[in-house]
Amino acid sequence: MPPHGSAPYGRYLPIEEHAIVGDLRTVALVGTDGTIDWYCPARFDAPSLFASLLDGRKGGFFSLSCRTTSRPKQLYLPDTNILMTRFLTAEAVGEVIDFMVPETSGVALPRDLLVRQARAVRGRATFELNCYPAFDYARVPHTVEVVDGVGAVFESSAGRCVLRSSVPLTNDGDGVKATFTLEEGETVDVILEWNGEVHPLVQGEADQLFLQTSDFWQRWVGQSRYRGRWREMVQRSALALKLLVYHPTGALVAAPTTSLPEHVGGVRNWDYRYSWLRDSAFTVYSLMTLGFLDEASAFMEWIQRRCESATLERDIMIMYAVDGSDKIPEQMLDHLDGYRGSRPVRIGNNAVGQRQIDVYGELMDAVYLYNREVPISYDLWAGLSKRLDWLADHWEEPDEGVWEVRGRRQRFTYSTLMTWVAFERAGRLARDRGLPAPINKWQRLAGRAYRFVQQQCWDPDLGAYVMHPGSKHLDASVLCMPLVKFSGPTDPRFLMTLDKIGEELVSDSLVHRYAITGHDGLSGAEGTFNLCSFWYVDALTQAGRVKEARMVFEKMLTYANHVGLYAEEIGPSGEALGNFPQAFTHLALISAAVNLDRALDAG
Repeated sequence: MPPHGSAPYGRYLPIEEHAIVGDLRTVALVGTDGTIDWYCPARFDAPSLFASLLDGRKGGFFSLSCRTTSRPKQLYLPDTNILMTRFLTAEAVGEVIDFMVPETSGVALPRDLLVRQARAVRGRATFELNCYPAFDYARVPHTVEVVDGVGAVFESSAGRCVLRSSVPLTNDGDGVKATFTLEEGETVDVILEWNGEVHPLVQGEADQLFLQTSDFWQRWVGQSRYRGRWREMVQRSALALKLLVYHPTGALVAAPTTSLPEHVGGVRNWDYRYSWLRDSAFTVYSLMTLGFLDEASAFMEWIQRRCESATLERDIMIMYAVDGSDKIPEQMLDHLDGYRGSRPVRIGNNAVGQRQIDVYGELMDAVYLYNREVPISYDLWAGLSKRLDWLADHWEEPDEGVWEVRGRRQRFTYSTLMTWVAFERAGRLARDRGLPAPINKWQRLAGRAYRFVQQQCWDPDLGAYVMHPGSKHLDASVLCMPLVKFSGPTDPRFLMTLDKIGEELVSDSLVHRYAITGHDGLSGAEGTFNLCSFWYVDALTQAGRVKEARMVFEKMLTYANHVGLYAEEIGPSGEALGNFPQAFTHLALISAAVNLDRALDAG
């Protein structure tokens, strides 16, 4: 397989030089150079077919671009997840349209269709196509067969993919290639189908799929009721979040990639292609804020199934595979170099076995908010009540916390804060609906959790809430205190903590989640955490510092990439770090925009 690029580790596009397309089962990352360098067919956490993002020499890739040196530009077609990459040269302008066909488009179609259309829009444009799959994270060999009139078939023990093309392809060892020149107005279509049938493209097939896909996305985003100042960024965040939903089950993944580093060359490289209950609960809140109730309903069904499968010993897990399985052991792929040499490359995530008490609070908050729009079922309530029984017995035990530390367990402030949220929201919901519940017991437990935070987690010498009792470390997760109504927005203790975080964890608009001092059980550095930066905007807004909040928010928008997407973190030079795009960041952006709009409208 030819390497994607030139010198070792010099061939990797920056993380932010990507966009995504998807079909509500999985996504493909498309670079500004026209290369698909990450794609796991069929579902988010399936083995990769293209993974040159994690190894430019053997990971596999699919490129389609203008041959002449060009200045590429990328954009999404308005109100869709259809991507256009433009190649501007001195002689011509060429375009590549990329999209996947959502399975809910209402049309009976084979799954996992990745459609690419090349066209010349000015002058004569010469394109190059290179498709070199690498099945199962480049662990499984495959055969290549060029079929006249069809394209190419790639066969392996891990599956088959069919590349149907309207131009002839040439066998090139592990892959196929083609060079073709288009006159102005001409188009070439290629469709990659996972486990598809071997048959030729039908005239107009790709155009029809384009119209169906465009209509689906425009109808979906048209449901949004957001009419505020930052419509374009909010709509793009909603569209990105929708792409991270696994439609067959309603699960939402934290990000569609694995092992993109939090520090280039470091070891903080994790697999985020799973459904964290915390992330999903926050996402439900954000989408409900915009008026998207179908996704919230699907998540409630997902939660009910998780409640039904919970055990008395372990209760619910903090995360699941998209099909609901909790069997996702962490493995190292030692044969892959990692993004720009960042090893190890991991698949699976051992955090699945962690205890994170805060999950119950985020879950109950989402259920409470959903119930205000659509009354929950008795079966869901019965399942949640059992989960609260487990929480009542275990909330005072230490855990790994919201940041999933791999060091010593502690009684983290945020975990106890969210324990208060869990019992407070459950009691309120039960009273509102007249549901059977031990309301007095829950009220007592909420009170104990509240007092623990105020008495044990407040450091009067530091003048701030700390990460856990006895700690001197600040933790940006406490920024959400007024958002969950734990403290008033102008409560002196919260304001002192807000100022302290601003002094120690904030650099310009960028916020570290905590100071890296080795207490999290990991070596190496990380970037600033985008979620915390948008929480900071929300906290400033709640505190009445609206002008400052708006400036921080506007600055944060400049760190989005060229199509409005964010990774998990931002590095020292403004580069994207961590898995991409990240649901947490986009849901927090939506919340910050909506709340800031309200504050500005209120004068």
